Amino acid sequence: MRNKVIQRTMAAISALALLIVAAPVVNAQNLPEHLVPVGQTVGIDLKCDGVMVVALMEQGGTQGQNLPAATAGLLPGDVIRQVGETKVTTAVDFKTEIAKFGTDTIPLHILRGDQMLQLEMTPVLNNEGEPELGIWLRDGMAGIGTVTFYDPATGIFGALGHAISDVQTGVIMPLGEGRIVPATVSSVTKGEAGDPGELRGEFDFSTNQGVLFANTPVGIFGTVDTPIWTREAVPIGNVKEINLGAATILANVDGTEIREFEIEISRLFTNGDERDMMITITDQALLDKTGGIIQGMSGSPILQDGKIIGAVTHVLVNNPEKGYGVSIENMLTRAYTGVQTQALAA
Repeated sequence: MRNKVIQRTMAAISALALLIVAAPVVNAQNLPEHLVPVGQTVGIDLKCDGVMVVALMEQGGTQGQNLPAATAGLLPGDVIRQVGETKVTTAVDFKTEIAKFGTDTIPLHILRGDQMLQLEMTPVLNNEGEPELGIWLRDGMAGIGTVTFYDPATGIFGALGHAISDVQTGVIMPLGEGRIVPATVSSVTKGEAGDPGELRGEFDFSTNQGVLFANTPVGIFGTVDTPIWTREAVPIGNVKEINLGAATILANVDGTEIREFEIEISRLFTNGDERDMMITITDQALLDKTGGIIQGMSGSPILQDGKIIGAVTHVLVNNPEKGYGVSIENMLTRAYTGVQTQALAA
């Protein structure tokens, strides 16, 4: 039976990404010259490499004590990798392991930014007599996003154009494991000034389309075993080939249909961050449907002069007709060179 659920989109802010599975190694001098531009929405299911601290309680326990996590210096955005000598990957794992210590001091191994630290804290007992540290945790996220490109030669795909980050802390979630699954756009909330809007999708979690190997500031990347996207491959346009003026995007804003919509590249940036261009939606059909750029459209490929040149990344919240794009060159650099074996700092 198909396992379907309705999911919201994922927010993202750049910080740090860690890689966990090997990807095909491609020499920096041998980047692909052609890619299939996709524009298909997919469900994204990501599990954190550890459990992420999203908030801390200051006081609790049976007598309103100061809770140990905050007192010991744990911070929102920290990723707990081990309790004692045991690796934890889910919130359930974490609760099980701290219960073994009772009220004895617990050593936690955490990732903060790009540093591994060890903190020790002694639990207090809550009203149910269970050990409590005062931590709210997240161990994964699921949402909808758009695939930017697919390389038939390697099976590598890229999506989103930005990282998957924790909504509360803005920290990029270290990738433990992840996959993409089929999605159908079921409804659209139009973007308005102050409200970016969103795509909502129906996911089929019973079917794996691809496996993720990286979560980086310029996109998520993975591989598929069999060809999924069969649109004709087009040449890659590097940053120097991007021009101000007319361009198009491929977007899936209704069901599974991919359509091409007109945009304008209104500004180029050379400051070296993850935003290489500003774009303006000019296609009236898309404006009528979505109000502009909305959450879930991140990753929609940008085409100009017959070449794939980038992907939609962010929307201007106060003007959803405008947003930012990352260059395809920037995405490929992360997807194909050096990304397979090391952590990437934003």
